[in-house]
Amino acid sequence: MIEKLSGQELKQLLQKHGFGFSKSLGQNFLCDERILGMIADDAAIGPEDTVLEIGPGAGTLTRVMARRAKKVVAVEIDRTLLPVLAETLDGFNAEVINADFLQLDTDELYRLRLCPGFKLVANLPYYITTPIIMKLLESGLPYKSLTVLVQREVAQRMAAQPGTPEYGSLTCAVQYYCTARLQSRLPASCFFPPPKVESRVITLTRRDRPAVDVPDEKLFFDIMHAAFAMRRKTFANNLMTAFSLSRPDAMSLLERAGIDPGIRGEKLSAEDFARVCRCMCGT
Repeated sequence: MIEKLSGQELKQLLQKHGFGFSKSLGQNFLCDERILGMIADDAAIGPEDTVLEIGPGAGTLTRVMARRAKKVVAVEIDRTLLPVLAETLDGFNAEVINADFLQLDTDELYRLRLCPGFKLVANLPYYITTPIIMKLLESGLPYKSLTVLVQREVAQRMAAQPGTPEYGSLTCAVQYYCTARLQSRLPASCFFPPPKVESRVITLTRRDRPAVDVPDEKLFFDIMHAAFAMRRKTFANNLMTAFSLSRPDAMSLLERAGIDPGIRGEKLSAEDFARVCRCMCGT
């Protein structure tokens, strides 16, 4: 069992197993115990928690969480990291699954290895952040929270408020399911190799019920996406394009929903989109 794993020791271990960083997988590892502890603190990991980790890399964060949690289940796509993880996680209460999370059957994963109220923690590759988060949000699994380390700008978009430049369809989708809280900021120098961007931790805590009531969830999301399809256009024009509405029909719809026809999407809240959805459904 490796008791402590310094940056130099980790580099030597990676060299021992002939590991090479993959740009296509967006691999950037953390090894500073203080930083790793901050992330575990942000996720509020405690002795009763079952943790799902996506992309454990060399297992440095996994080790910190396994010391605090009841169990850690880590999903790693890169087979070349398996022998590294076998060493770094030897003696720790952590299980590694070699799989592509986006292709994984999350219902089966939950049934076999997780429990109600599990917490997800992940240092996500920047190029695949949104697909992974949306898969989890839409899965219906009874997670308690998602704590993810992502590109700073992406974190800001998830936590944005209406009327700000960062506010968009990702904001609305995330906040429909969760409340968002920005947490620790991590400069590129914390990683090796260092990425070209700054990172930030954000915790998404699952709501007991969605932020707004809608009669048709798919339609709600279609309306929301339409609002941001062309940001410089008005909401009315975007609705006309997305739903093949005539101008009189679009104006009538917005009037019934109590929305200014000249407003742009970034000024609208989830409740505004919900009212349009209800009007389109006749409720």
